[in-house]
Amino acid sequence: MNTFLGFGREHVERHYRKTGQSVYMHLKRHVKEKATGAAGGAIPRRRNGKVFLDLELNRDFNGDEYDCEDEAKLVIFPDHFEIPLPNIEELPALVTIACDAVLNAASAYKKQEPDSWDEEIQVSKHARSLRQQDNGVRIPPSGWKCQKCEMKENLWLNLSDGAVLCGKWFFDGSGGNGHALDHFKDTNFPLAVKLDNLTLDIADIYSFDEEEAVLDPQISEHLQHFGIDIIPIQRNGTDNGHHNTDNTNGMRPRVSEWEVIQESGMKLKAVYGSGFTGIKNLGNSCYLGTIMQVLFSIPEFQRAYVGNLQRIYDYSPLDPSTDFSTQMAKLGHGLLSGLYSKPPMKSELIEQVMKEEYKHQPKGISLKMFKALVSNGHPEFSSNRQQDAQKFFLHLINLVERNCVGLENPNNAFRYLVEERVQCCQTQKVRYTQKVDYLMQLPAPIEAASNREELIAYEAKRNEAEENMRAPPEPVRARIPFTACLQAFTEPENVPDFWSSELQAKSAGVKTSRFASFPEYLVVQIKKFTFVVDWVPKKVDLSIDMPDFLDLSRLRGTGLQAGEQELPDLTPPIVLPEDTRDNSMNSSDSPEIDESAAMQLAEMGFPLEACRKAIYYTGNMGPEMAFNWIIAHMEEPDFAEPLALPTFMEPGPSVASSGLAATPLDNHPPEESIAILTSMGFPRRHTVQALKATNNNLERALDWIFTHTEREEEEEETSDALSDMADTTEPNDSAFSNANTHSDSTLSPDQDASGPQIKDGPGRYELFAFISHIGASTMSGHYVCHIKKEGRWVIFNDHKVCLSERPPKDLGYIYFYRRLSSS
Repeated sequence: MNTFLGFGREHVERHYRKTGQSVYMHLKRHVKEKATGAAGGAIPRRRNGKVFLDLELNRDFNGDEYDCEDEAKLVIFPDHFEIPLPNIEELPALVTIACDAVLNAASAYKKQEPDSWDEEIQVSKHARSLRQQDNGVRIPPSGWKCQKCEMKENLWLNLSDGAVLCGKWFFDGSGGNGHALDHFKDTNFPLAVKLDNLTLDIADIYSFDEEEAVLDPQISEHLQHFGIDIIPIQRNGTDNGHHNTDNTNGMRPRVSEWEVIQESGMKLKAVYGSGFTGIKNLGNSCYLGTIMQVLFSIPEFQRAYVGNLQRIYDYSPLDPSTDFSTQMAKLGHGLLSGLYSKPPMKSELIEQVMKEEYKHQPKGISLKMFKALVSNGHPEFSSNRQQDAQKFFLHLINLVERNCVGLENPNNAFRYLVEERVQCCQTQKVRYTQKVDYLMQLPAPIEAASNREELIAYEAKRNEAEENMRAPPEPVRARIPFTACLQAFTEPENVPDFWSSELQAKSAGVKTSRFASFPEYLVVQIKKFTFVVDWVPKKVDLSIDMPDFLDLSRLRGTGLQAGEQELPDLTPPIVLPEDTRDNSMNSSDSPEIDESAAMQLAEMGFPLEACRKAIYYTGNMGPEMAFNWIIAHMEEPDFAEPLALPTFMEPGPSVASSGLAATPLDNHPPEESIAILTSMGFPRRHTVQALKATNNNLERALDWIFTHTEREEEEEETSDALSDMADTTEPNDSAFSNANTHSDSTLSPDQDASGPQIKDGPGRYELFAFISHIGASTMSGHYVCHIKKEGRWVIFNDHKVCLSERPPKDLGYIYFYRRLSSS
């Protein structure tokens, strides 16, 4: 009664022993079928007038046929003494007030839902009178970049002149350099809209003049001025959160896709028991449910959370609703225990047959508390809109990484190294680097479709129907061979803004990707979604003959080959905003440094050369940022040395002499990223280590620092043991054997033990699960997953779990493969 935490019967004793809290309120709802002849259409009667804790009547219990009765009582531990409620006469006033507060409290998920509505956004005073310049600006659907710096994220479109500029910089390393605000100060153009995930329903508009988020009733017209034609995202129209087939842009509903993926036209046999528990759809939450079903079918996740269930519960915080490991263990137990997936009793079936009806459906488990935790603070997943399952998978991987301290890290099953080979087209020299990844994105080249002639004929008929204003023809689905997708993956791709260290200038460059290691479980995403010219998010209708068995051995990286010449290991110069850059400066001149800012810092007593370095490494972002850099680097031996521009690096010690079988990743973090983190007070060594471990992602690097600092001493003690273990691994036959082994030994992509662990092995796999999407966009539609269990394919469609008759393996969106044993 001191908190609003709720516990089931099996957990309340543990909470009592842990906290000493002895007074609990027991809440129970009794659902009873109405007597024969009761008036239909009546609202369910509650004999207790209070609706405690927002308990909802299960949808399976039709309000016309059932009554419900709520019961509340106090329970005193350890003797389980019960006091029925209400009981104003016998209870002290303080206890009565506490009881009323609990009975009238809104649950955590109910509190979360209206958050977006509590802060009412007003229409901007500039919306109706906004003047837009006729400057011919047209915004493409992708490839945006800040006009004053190199930022490609957190970009805002000024609705007056079409300028694309970056937003403000935030403490966690996200955001931008504030050029959108600077533009307002220079021009007084007040309104800007964020370009990410832009639709008519989802438009983040900010008024610099009013200094708050605003609404713009004419947003569609204002965007069309710059060539952006957005359409509203279709909302779901059913009770269970499913989106019916999309019918946007006048296209014919894809009934066939809806039926094929859900196997709607077949009599599917329901299955029950451990591992066959469904998940309730909370309304556009199927993206989350399908990912969790697949993850908890993997032994590594089962061991990490369900295998450690009692330990996690015993050491959970006083408020377990905020603990990620506790909620993962709770979810895994719900899916795997079989307690929530039981077949109907024989007597129930007989009674239903006698009534000529069959209503039993497994209810599944609810993920309300889990969703509230994992989506907390996330702008997309905290909403009630449909989301991209692939983005949520990576989001969950990040959460597991941050919260696996002291536990087995199940992410090791997905983690692998990518070998990237970049070649300068002018000098033909190359550079090999490695990065950590968790998911393989596989292109789907339409031009390689086996029914290309049929597609061309369909396009001609569709264009003719549009011109003559007739109904469009029956859509034709592209059939793409899997071999063509693999071929497209291996093809070289252009590197935008490639800087050649050999030429010391920007040049044309191409990149190819290979596997430096193969993961235990390979996740393959088909790149089905794209933006067309008119900004409409479009899903390409295609099928791919995904194989049950996959051999990617030929895609293993080989490293530097005989006859190849390496590009010099030089760092590109710091890119400064155009408004602070001296355009007359060439590559042979000294770097641009704000000398007045350097002198301002020197007057504070710091060495002048150190101040000049601070200004340079923080990109001339001002004395305040440079001061933070100085504080973070004062203890370095070369602190007061003159600024030295990047030069050829001396060859480092060989990998063999380092005592590790794993080659460190050659993705040395950019100095500007290091400067941002060190300016927050983190040691340079930690920031470099964090950026390497997260592929130079500032936000993830910050999380990595917080979650790994406490473990650093322990990991340093175990590094020698890991080195000894790595010495015993058997190298493969490739020229890049130091980075890849065919054994299942645990490797680290960094030379220190605190880097992410890599499990390498053969590149032969078997398909065991796939997630399919129905609809025209990831922001609408419905997700279904198929998982192979005990040699049988099972379909998980929200709370319904059945044996699959025809698993639509050619229409999947995300595929999950497990490595075949070497035997």
